Amino acid sequence: MLRVLLVDDEPFIAQGLTKLVNWRQEGYEVVAIMSNGKEALEYLKSNQVDLIIADIKMPVMSGLELLEEIRKHNISEAHFIVLSGYGDFVYAQQAIKYNCLEYVLKPVEKDKLLEILRKVAHMSESARVDKENQKKAEQAYLARNVISLLIGKFDNMNLEYVKNHMQISKGVRYVDIETDIVASEDEEDSVMRANQRQLYQNCVNQLKEDSSHIIFDVSYDEKSYDIGFIYCDYMAEQRNIQDTEYLSILREQLQKLMNQSVYMYVGKKVANIAMIAKSYSTACILKSLEAFHTKKNIYYYEEEIQVGNSGVLLCKKGLDELVECIERNEQERIPDCVEKLYSEMKKLGFQSDVVNLNINYLLFQLIHLASEQDDDVNQDEILRFISESSFEEGIARGSSIHMTRFACEYADYLSQLRGKISTNIVQQVEREIRLHYTENISLKDLGQKFFVNSSYLGQIFKRKYGQSFKDYVCSYRIEEAAKMLITTDQKIHLIAEAVGYKDSDYFITKFIEIKGCTPSKYRRSER
Repeated sequence: MLRVLLVDDEPFIAQGLTKLVNWRQEGYEVVAIMSNGKEALEYLKSNQVDLIIADIKMPVMSGLELLEEIRKHNISEAHFIVLSGYGDFVYAQQAIKYNCLEYVLKPVEKDKLLEILRKVAHMSESARVDKENQKKAEQAYLARNVISLLIGKFDNMNLEYVKNHMQISKGVRYVDIETDIVASEDEEDSVMRANQRQLYQNCVNQLKEDSSHIIFDVSYDEKSYDIGFIYCDYMAEQRNIQDTEYLSILREQLQKLMNQSVYMYVGKKVANIAMIAKSYSTACILKSLEAFHTKKNIYYYEEEIQVGNSGVLLCKKGLDELVECIERNEQERIPDCVEKLYSEMKKLGFQSDVVNLNINYLLFQLIHLASEQDDDVNQDEILRFISESSFEEGIARGSSIHMTRFACEYADYLSQLRGKISTNIVQQVEREIRLHYTENISLKDLGQKFFVNSSYLGQIFKRKYGQSFKDYVCSYRIEEAAKMLITTDQKIHLIAEAVGYKDSDYFITKFIEIKGCTPSKYRRSER
């Protein structure tokens, strides 16, 4: 409902206006009636309204004086209607000077009042939509600058923009937030995207004044539906609690709102926002190594990565032998090496700290091996491979079968990194995008189609086109949507569906990120 303030020194005039039309039916509510401009001014200082209808001649303060005070001191942005028994153009000129919407002569006719109310309602709705779109544009631009910091590719302009549009303190962490929802293959993208949108909105609602610290769709992985959170130490300090308690409370609130399990992967604490890329990369490592640890609600990098802890023994002989087999892709020897490693760990008691140390050591060695194959290798893609190949139940429970499978797959992956894959395959992938960009295509599906490891395919694709597969598909969809906006009169939500977006809000967000404006504004400016 739009809120209305009536101002008239003649009570029967004001009461007559309340009876003249069905205000509620028109979407309005008369919230107050004042007898002069001074009373109205005091009311407006502590109350918000959308429309003011005031008589021009009143004692103490006239309608024109009220309008002048409101505009000069920015007391209210409400639309202003002047009622007058005078047809003198001088009064109308004064009203127009201070941005009066209408100058209406008494007695007010019903049809004229209805016309004004519907005009104001239309203007208010347009302003609301413009304001929402502007807010989306600002959020998208801020997210783009934050993501530049997260991936470590930023300049001083990115850094200053983030500092000016976020409350930042010393002690910063990147926190990855996600749920455990699982959808069927046929409905996966739409269901997961809707769930991600709900998680994002719940995060925004819980963070309130710190909602700008929530970033939608950070992940490089097109199959990831998580939310990013830039945590700063002041958030816990303001509540006089520790950061662990703050994050625990937030997670529990989100879990209650989502009615499903919510997990957090908390990256390493860094000194300031300029170093957030380090925290982000450690959160990615945590997420990739999740299957190697006992399942819990919140993972902290400092707790999970325990390499070098005193009192814990490293099975170095077994580990080095397994790493060597993986490096040489000796598939027939890998099962024996895994069994030897497990035997060594069992001799040490197979306790969780022993397992954590040895598995973390192994994974870091494997990441190092992949990096050695190619200086341009994308470490995020390596972590993604590890994540996709993670064990179903985790090796902490003592299953060497999953370790053997993972080791064999990783050995094959390294072999492909060393080999030469024809650029023809990348061109075929690009052709598949052009033909099927409206569908839910993924690197994993294309890797299976062309018999190439999906993580490696992602690396060589990015090397050729300068952007990830996910970003390339998104850019291609937006460019096709831009053509449709110019050449057709289709509604925006139909264009979003036509280029592969079932969620029109997500489409608008991505369009703003790439084109710098909303689809509606783009259509108006390019035609």
